[in-house]
Amino acid sequence: MKRAVIFLVGFALAATISIQSQAQVTEVYAREHIANKNPIPYAYLREADVFWAKDIYRMIDLKQKQNHCLYYPTKPIADRINLVELILNGIDTEGIRAFSTDDRLNEFTIPLTREQIDGVFDAGIDTIRAVDVNTNQLVESIVKNPRKTDEVKQILVKEKWFFDRNHSVMNVRIIGLCPIRVYNKLDDQGLPTDIILKEQTFWVYFDEIRPLLSNHEIFNRNNDAQRISFDDFFMQRRFNSYIFAESNVYDNRWINSYAIGEDALLEAEKIKDWLFNIEHDLWEY
Repeated sequence: MKRAVIFLVGFALAATISIQSQAQVTEVYAREHIANKNPIPYAYLREADVFWAKDIYRMIDLKQKQNHCLYYPTKPIADRINLVELILNGIDTEGIRAFSTDDRLNEFTIPLTREQIDGVFDAGIDTIRAVDVNTNQLVESIVKNPRKTDEVKQILVKEKWFFDRNHSVMNVRIIGLCPIRVYNKLDDQGLPTDIILKEQTFWVYFDEIRPLLSNHEIFNRNNDAQRISFDDFFMQRRFNSYIFAESNVYDNRWINSYAIGEDALLEAEKIKDWLFNIEHDLWEY
């Protein structure tokens, strides 16, 4: 009887080990840290502690090498997924809200449906007409177009810069993210032209997507065992970007509405230096 019990226990252990080995075919250990990670909460902030504040819009160019980990892979590879696909999955399955970009003076006020988001990415169901090779007749067929997420080449970031006099530090918090499509305009025949179009897709609250970002790894080109989460990437400000606009009296106009080329870059650097000087001037010696 004891031998039978020992045999059954040994068989159960072997089966458990076999199941675990099958579940971890591509890994030599279970990757549990990021999957069970929670976003680090913000420090408590009172209105009375905010001595000065300013809204800043920042552009992340995904073509920059430092930002490639946000753009690639263009299609999911195993557990790897890019930022836009992750956000869209959160909208589809996690209840994350997406907001329209039409009203710039009142952002995060007009929610979008999935159908509207599909329309922004030229996705949905289309009817095409083609010649049947057997009957030589025109027939209609229905095709489903996927979302063109690979055309998102920039991320617009809205952030709040403020001076916390309780801790005597200049701090920054990200308010929202807006993926931007960059693509070639099509002619009447549906062929791409040399005209480049940029289109804002939707806004999402950064605080609302932080739990989702903290549970997914971002690729580390130097070490697969030392990856961080998307949330860490943004909170530690590891991205490369430039200032695109600041809150202003002129309907919050963008820099590119009154400056282009090198002048726009100089204006962005001017705002960056101004932020530095604000922090420096708020100190008392």
